[in-house]
Amino acid sequence: MKAIFLSGSQVGTKTITSMSSLLEEFKQTYPKIEAELLDLKKLQIDFSDGRNYLDYDQDTLHVTKKLMEADIIFIGSPTFQASIPGSLKNVFDLLPQKAFERKTVGIIMTAGSPKHYLVGETQLKPILNYMKANIVPRYVFIEDRDIINQEIINPEVQMRLTQLLEDTVVLAQTYENVWQTTEDKYDF
Repeated sequence: MKAIFLSGSQVGTKTITSMSSLLEEFKQTYPKIEAELLDLKKLQIDFSDGRNYLDYDQDTLHVTKKLMEADIIFIGSPTFQASIPGSLKNVFDLLPQKAFERKTVGIIMTAGSPKHYLVGETQLKPILNYMKANIVPRYVFIEDRDIINQEIINPEVQMRLTQLLEDTVVLAQTYENVWQTTEDKYDF
């Protein structure tokens, strides 16, 4: 299995702080699963122009190939104008419609206030559903007040991140076992 942690913002520190914390715990808890962080802040991603994702090069090809090869994807997104950032939407636009088929996706949303709690539900989940992802039902919502000096200070948030890790890996493994059992029924 392969896991990708996608920090979907080109600005700010809350999302990357959350994703880095999640990745660190993931590597400790699941050392046999290959894991990598993709931070859009450090990458030069082309704007989607309708080409096949394999026709791009450099950072754009790297990101799209890593997402297509992953079994588990954690997506971290800040809330901008009551939605996801354009940089994250652009990554989705670079990929084929069924890019997340047979992939399990966990979500982490950051926002300045609790008023934006449903952005993950109303903005991000429909895109992932359209792209055929197996979405972990509960996501982690993190407010600005939960992170100080690039450190998660709220133990409840850390507990929810731990639960998201477990739920995502268990769901991914369960799907993998079901698909394998189904495929084993056929002789070819």
